[in-house]
Amino acid sequence: MVNYLKGKGAQFNPVNKFLKHHFSTEDPDGYSEYSPVVKPKTQVFFENPKKIISKNDSPDLNMVNSINPYQGCEHGCIYCYARNSHQYWGFGAGLDFESKIVVKKNVADTLRKELLNPNWEVAPIMLSGNTDCYQPLERKFKLTRKILHVLNEFKHPAIILTKNALIERDMDIISELASDNLIHVAFSITTLDEKLRRIMEPRTATIKAKLRLIERFSKEGIPVGVMHAPIIPGLNHHEIPNVMKAVADAGAGMVGYTVVRLNGVIGDITRDWLEKNFPDRFSKVWNHIKSMHGGNVNDSNWGRRIVGDGQIALTIKKLHEVSRRKYLPNAIMPELNTSMFRRRGNFSLF
Repeated sequence: MVNYLKGKGAQFNPVNKFLKHHFSTEDPDGYSEYSPVVKPKTQVFFENPKKIISKNDSPDLNMVNSINPYQGCEHGCIYCYARNSHQYWGFGAGLDFESKIVVKKNVADTLRKELLNPNWEVAPIMLSGNTDCYQPLERKFKLTRKILHVLNEFKHPAIILTKNALIERDMDIISELASDNLIHVAFSITTLDEKLRRIMEPRTATIKAKLRLIERFSKEGIPVGVMHAPIIPGLNHHEIPNVMKAVADAGAGMVGYTVVRLNGVIGDITRDWLEKNFPDRFSKVWNHIKSMHGGNVNDSNWGRRIVGDGQIALTIKKLHEVSRRKYLPNAIMPELNTSMFRRRGNFSLF
């Protein structure tokens, strides 16, 4: 495909609606020669936030607290809802999101201060609620590993959701947390089709690697689940039974799902990606997505935005339920322990 940026999800950088000026490689009047978009190199920006724990009051989500050590994500998942938030940092939601990464280097120290607050109410913390805490830059900065050390110090419960095999590096701390029932691990698996994975979420771990880790974590006694998300009708919805069987055979304790929704500029980014990669079925997929969200590809309605509505959404729901009953009839994750929290961490007189 001419000028297609391999290794990137987005193929352009949409205008940031919060900025008055923007840079373009095209002359709208057509006087100058077109310059193709160049594959950007990763740039790192450092931030020292005063608070690191985010609270979410959405009725769609069970998790109230989350920590995001990074803003932006090199994984490049085309559908990622976090793309919109990158605009608040003055960047674009397309290629900028995948190449301009904000690193919150004081995240562990800030977390410790927040947990030392006498008014802190213990509830599981999600890593990460916005962008992947095990994205490629974690190999260098090790912020997630530092967070896990603090959580273990305070005996605080947490849930990790990732698409990256780098999590295996921290098996030692995760195993220690699991021994006190303080952690759940969940892998995001969108497809079993490696060709589709490479273009839809280009810098994530391979499917084979994720299934191997599910098996290893399960054998180590670490509660491990799977998010089959997002379900995109016409692209991966038919894989629900096969995904369920594969992760169940690997030892997953539960499987959840969400359907795709394309809020804000994510709609433009994904539309461009669909047209370039699946021109033969673009209209079908696009209209199926609309059918689940009241005629739009975007959706902000509680409940419907997660599982959709209409016949296509109902078909996905039924297929998920039937597959779960067949392959994971006793699916359950143990309740996280909130009783071991050390209000002052590991402080000791000796």
